Amino acid sequence: MRICLLSYRSYAYSGGQGIYMHYLSNALRDLGHEVDMLSGPPYPIVDDGVGLIKLPSLDLYRFGSWQRLFIDPRKLNTYANFMEWGGIMTGYFSEPLAFGIRAYDYITKNGAKYDVIHDNQTLSYGIVDIMRAGYPVVETIHHPVTIDRDLAIKSAKSLKDKLGYWRWFSFTGMQIKVARQLPYIITVSEMAKHHIHEVFGIPDDRMRVIYNGIDTEIFSPLESVKRLDDSILMVMSRDTAVKGLRFLLRALAELRKKWNLKLVVVGRTLGDGETEKLMDRLGVTSCVSFCDQVDTSELVRLYRTATLLAVPSTYEGFGLPAAEAMSCGSPVVSTTAGALPEVVGDAGILVPPADPAALAAAIAQLLDDPAKRAEYGTLARKRILERFNWQGAAKRTADVYNEAISQRHVTKVHSLDL
Repeated sequence: MRICLLSYRSYAYSGGQGIYMHYLSNALRDLGHEVDMLSGPPYPIVDDGVGLIKLPSLDLYRFGSWQRLFIDPRKLNTYANFMEWGGIMTGYFSEPLAFGIRAYDYITKNGAKYDVIHDNQTLSYGIVDIMRAGYPVVETIHHPVTIDRDLAIKSAKSLKDKLGYWRWFSFTGMQIKVARQLPYIITVSEMAKHHIHEVFGIPDDRMRVIYNGIDTEIFSPLESVKRLDDSILMVMSRDTAVKGLRFLLRALAELRKKWNLKLVVVGRTLGDGETEKLMDRLGVTSCVSFCDQVDTSELVRLYRTATLLAVPSTYEGFGLPAAEAMSCGSPVVSTTAGALPEVVGDAGILVPPADPAALAAAIAQLLDDPAKRAEYGTLARKRILERFNWQGAAKRTADVYNEAISQRHVTKVHSLDL
């Protein structure tokens, strides 16, 4: 098949959609398919045999608010650019909407060379337009972003912040409308499927659960690398409310009464200063470090050397960092939020979400027992090898492509009969 994968942002580090795009495209290529990725910035990492078509955006979140305001008017020369700028300047996350416009323009001019279009949670009106133009479309929804919205609003400390979140997340209304029109939806866990059904109103028979895979050759233990005794690792794309960093920081403050621990966070803060203020109040600033844009080799090193991985999320549609760490033989302490129990199972310690005391107690249990840490690390690696691999995920994804292509042909025949 000739496959076009769409992703409005394909951040290549620390979990998320860029990693999904990278490994799925490689696995589809290895099955003999021709694969192009159509992406806005930040662009994905692509390997040999996978094409990358860049659809530049204004990428306005790289700039401060004043720089966004006084943008060069010549850059607003297209409808997509104007919509992106106008939306962000009024507090609306307009990147998916603008990417959909650009993707539709590209596909309608060049799409004849593709058998199927696979969108990765853009869920913009342009995706429906592509389908209506006659192209088989498959959609991946990792989880309903309405969950992120509700958690962000709940955690906001002022009415102004709450209203700001309502405005920023208003793109979820578009996503719901679009999702209801798409006949082939892939999601990455049974829990995500359940929530998509509840929130988006999508019938179960239109969804397929295909677990993410892990590159178990790259994400692997190494006997010559010894684990530290005092290092907790957390991996996130950015410090949103759903990732639960604040709960881990409170747990860390309690744990440091007995252990001289450090916390390494792969990811970035939101830049609003709230996380820094919390660390100051808890007295943990000196023992927390953040690193952003960590490449795969460094991420693997961190997984291999950390005492344990902590996953304090209040929701995860899958939980890729947990699976990557487990594949590296890392002990994991995770919440039961979202699909994390499906990933971690009995190969780690599970605690209720939003409960710093339970998180601290579980981490303390492993800090006190090196043998138990080693046991969980062995169980974790075994579970990933048995249940999560990209080859199987790619085969099942290709099966969905074939369904979408076959249905398009049936629809064409019926149209001719009329």
